[in-house]
Amino acid sequence: MSLVKNKIFLSNLLNPVSDKSAQWLPDTGLWLEKIRGKSEYRIKKIQKNSILLAQAKKLRSVEVIDKTDIIMTPTFCDLHFHWVQDDVRDMPKDDLLFWLKNYTWPTENKFKSASYTKKKIKSFSKQLVQSGTLSGGCYSSIHSHATELAIEGFPGEIIIGNVQMTMNSPDYLLQTKEDCLKTTRCLSKKYKARYAVTPRFAITTHPDVMNKSAGFAKKNQSFIQTHLSETKEEVQAVMDIYSAIPGFEKVKSYTEVYEKSGILGPKTIMGHGIYLNQKELRILKNSRTAIAHCPTSNAPISKKGLGSGLFDLKTISKNKIRWALGSDIGAGPYLSMVDVLNSFVSQHKDLGLANFTSAFYRATLAGEKILQESDRRGSFKVGKDGSFLCWKVNSLAILKNKTPEEVLRKVFFVPSSRRDDCGVLNQSTVWKGQKLY
Repeated sequence: MSLVKNKIFLSNLLNPVSDKSAQWLPDTGLWLEKIRGKSEYRIKKIQKNSILLAQAKKLRSVEVIDKTDIIMTPTFCDLHFHWVQDDVRDMPKDDLLFWLKNYTWPTENKFKSASYTKKKIKSFSKQLVQSGTLSGGCYSSIHSHATELAIEGFPGEIIIGNVQMTMNSPDYLLQTKEDCLKTTRCLSKKYKARYAVTPRFAITTHPDVMNKSAGFAKKNQSFIQTHLSETKEEVQAVMDIYSAIPGFEKVKSYTEVYEKSGILGPKTIMGHGIYLNQKELRILKNSRTAIAHCPTSNAPISKKGLGSGLFDLKTISKNKIRWALGSDIGAGPYLSMVDVLNSFVSQHKDLGLANFTSAFYRATLAGEKILQESDRRGSFKVGKDGSFLCWKVNSLAILKNKTPEEVLRKVFFVPSSRRDDCGVLNQSTVWKGQKLY
C-alpha cells in the first residue's frame, strides 16, 4: 500500500526557542511531506490552518487530519535514564550506594537472560511512547544483548550504552577489562552515534578502561555518558579509591579523574553534576562536556528521590555549561518528562531561575543540541522530522491570546495534590513516522 505524499495537520503549536522564549502559534498547523524512498515525513511548511486547508485542495496526494482541538509540541528528549532500572523506581532510596548494591544491581542482573530482556523491551517501549520520549541518553546493563535489543527495539532514536563494571562491583556483574573492552569496541563500531560508551561511574570502572573506550568512541563518533558528583558520599568514595591508583595520587577532584581518564569532550554527558568546585566547572566548560540535570532523582526522599541535593543552576548557567533535563529512572520515580518539568520548576522557581518556558526548552531542543540532532529534532522548523505530541487541554479557546508561559503552564503543570499521578500524561497521541500512537 503506497503512502500519501502529503499529510496536513490542522492544530495549535507550542514551539521551544530558548530558556527565555517559546512560540505560541494558535490556529497553526504542519504540512508534512513524505521523504523520498522512506516511510517517514518531514516538515514542509508551518502555516495558519486556513492557508494549509486551502493549499490541501490543490494537492493530488494528501490527507488532512483535524487536530484543532488539541495543542501539538515536539517530542521529549530525556538526556539521562536507565531502562534496566524500571522495576526499582519505588525501592527505598535513603542512600545512593546502598540503593545500588541492594536493589539496582540485583535487578540489572536479571537482564543476563535474553528472554527476560525481550519481554522488558516490549513493555518499556510502550512506556516510552506513552511518555512521549523518542530521544535521549539511556543506560543499559552490562550485557551486550540488552543494549543491542534496546537500540533496535525502542521507538525513536535513543542513544544507549552498556554500563562498564570492572572493579568494586558484585561478582555477578563484574567484568574483566578484556571482556568489557571487547564488548565496548564491537558495539561502538556497530552502532556508531547510536551508541554511548558508558562507564557506570568512576567507582566501578578502571581508568585505563575508560581511556581505551574513549578511543573507540572517538573513532566511531559514539557518545560517552557516565555519572559525576551526584552525592557527597559518592565524591568522597571516588577520591578515596583514586588516591591509591598509580598516576591519580595527586588528582584533586572527581572531574579531574575523568579528565585524566580522557573521557571528557563535546560528545560526553555527565549525569547530575551537583557538587562541583570552580576548577571542575572550568574543566567542563573548556572541554564542552554536557550535564544531564535530573531534578526528580535529586529530589528529597519524601518526594521519591534520592535526596542528593540541589543542582546549582545559577552557577552552571553563569559558567555557560551545556545542560538539559533527564528523568534518571529508576532513581527518578517517573519516566514521564512532565514530572521532570514540574520538579525542575518547583525546585528552582524560588530563586527566580526557572519557569515552564525554560523547562520546556531543556526537555526538548536543548537535549537535541547536546545530542547533535537539533537540525532534525527538538522543535518545529521547516526541514525537521515530522514527529510531535498531541495534548488535550480544557478551554482551548481562552488560551488563544495568552502568553507562551501561560499556555505551557496550562499544558504541563501538575498540582502537588496530583503529583503521584503525573506519570500518566494527558496527551492523546504521539506521531512518529507514519503512525499515530
